[in-house]
Amino acid sequence: MGEKYPELRANVIAILRSIAPEVEADELRDDRPLRQQVDLDSMDWLNFLIGISEQLKVSIPEADYGRLVTLGNLLDYLRAKLS
Repeated sequence: MGEKYPELRANVIAILRSIAPEVEADELRDDRPLRQQVDLDSMDWLNFLIGISEQLKVSIPEADYGRLVTLGNLLDYLRAKLS
């Protein structure tokens, strides 16, 4: 199975690795909760979402945070926002 939006995925993972450098991109699954896969606490998760917002120049309202559970959810959300 091919990865969703490979360029966008690479950007998101680069931002994630700036917060959690130990993350192995090849081990991340798009269909599992991302915070559990990389063991991010709530502050790291918030910093990750802020980093995405700043780097990709996309607004992510706090009300949408609950929808962004898996890497797949996040990529679909960002793709829609960036289109």
